[in-house]
Amino acid sequence: MIFADKALLPTGWENNVRLDIADGHIGSVEIGATQRSGDARVATLIPGMPNVHSHAFQRGHSGLTEVRSAGRESFWTWREMMYRFALCVSPEDVGTLAEMAYVEMLEAGYTRVGEFHYLHHGKDGTPYDNPAELSDRIFAAAEQTGIALTHLPVFYAHGGFGPQAPGDGQRRFIHSVDRFVELVARCEARLARPQDRVGFAPHSLRATSHEELSALCGALPGRKIHIHISEQVKEVEDCLAFYGQRPVDWLFDHAEVNADWCLIHATHLTASEMQRIAASKAVAGLCPVTEANLGDGLFPAPEFLAADGKIAIGTDSNVRIDVAEELRVLEYGQRLHARARNVLAPEGGSTGRHLFDASLAGGAQALDAPAPLIASGAPADLVALADPLGLGQGDALLDRWIFGRDVAVSDVWAAGAHVVRAGRHIHRDAVQARFADVLRHVLT
Repeated sequence: MIFADKALLPTGWENNVRLDIADGHIGSVEIGATQRSGDARVATLIPGMPNVHSHAFQRGHSGLTEVRSAGRESFWTWREMMYRFALCVSPEDVGTLAEMAYVEMLEAGYTRVGEFHYLHHGKDGTPYDNPAELSDRIFAAAEQTGIALTHLPVFYAHGGFGPQAPGDGQRRFIHSVDRFVELVARCEARLARPQDRVGFAPHSLRATSHEELSALCGALPGRKIHIHISEQVKEVEDCLAFYGQRPVDWLFDHAEVNADWCLIHATHLTASEMQRIAASKAVAGLCPVTEANLGDGLFPAPEFLAADGKIAIGTDSNVRIDVAEELRVLEYGQRLHARARNVLAPEGGSTGRHLFDASLAGGAQALDAPAPLIASGAPADLVALADPLGLGQGDALLDRWIFGRDVAVSDVWAAGAHVVRAGRHIHRDAVQARFADVLRHVLT
């Protein structure tokens, strides 16, 4: 049982809310209740946030690329360093890196992760006897930490438009269509929890040919599809040179893009491309902290939201894992660009609440998850925010969490399990010790 002084319900903020939890779901929801003996009492209760885009193994890469080298630093120079890291990690390392990332996600208020997983083969590029060897480590990490998983095996076949041959640094990623379809089937057979899902992800138009994209969509119908799109100016220029079209326009002209799709980044758009995404009801998967870290550019968020576009947030490279910071950077980037304040809020509305609600809904859609609600029958994926000032606010407390400093995640329940207490995951100490051991042997 959970007793919240204030909770965000589908009807809005309510006081003195008591929840009954059973079999991973919310049972009864009592408003105006009285706390009972044995209830876990929290200040403010909100639904858990979906994390629409993660590369978990890159958690070990965080902070290792912030030294200026000769010449201009960019996404492309960062990518070469990431490739070197990816070639060093064992299956056991991959599992530990994912555990650390997932512990931190839960501590930050994420209760579901979309794992965009492209690390598939051995260090020399040889497939494992079990095609899902590394995917199995992702499933195990999610099960161990408690986070719900939407697993998105990534199809990657080429090093660039043309198609160009993959580079040596990409050797752990590469698949044929047939072997990839087998991998997806193995992942579906691995599902062990009712909250977990399997979709798939053509990595990008530069890594997946027209023929391969068509074959994948035909062989794997009815699943959620995620794809990197228009993240970098060079990617747009290369697509124009090869196809004669910009990436989003080409994709919409050659695939049936609909609400089952999540377009990751979609940073560099024309007005017509932005309108096509919004009209399709596909989700734009935004990763503001990583996009800022890599110098990607700014997504046209005001125009997209005004067109009723759907957004979600993700942690991508996991350089920082923080729900509030993703939403804050999303808004602050727009403020710097527009030289204005509260750019993404509706007139008279809270910026934090608007971004929080939009990201909840878009993330659940993109990850094939039930709507994140505090309601009878909904999954018990819940986040408690500490309110040390005792102000008892609603939307203003969300704004203080996202844009201030005195509100933080105190507790998290994932599928009804109380996995974060007093701000720390129940397995943090053991996972962190294993994580440190991985970095010691990988970085030496």
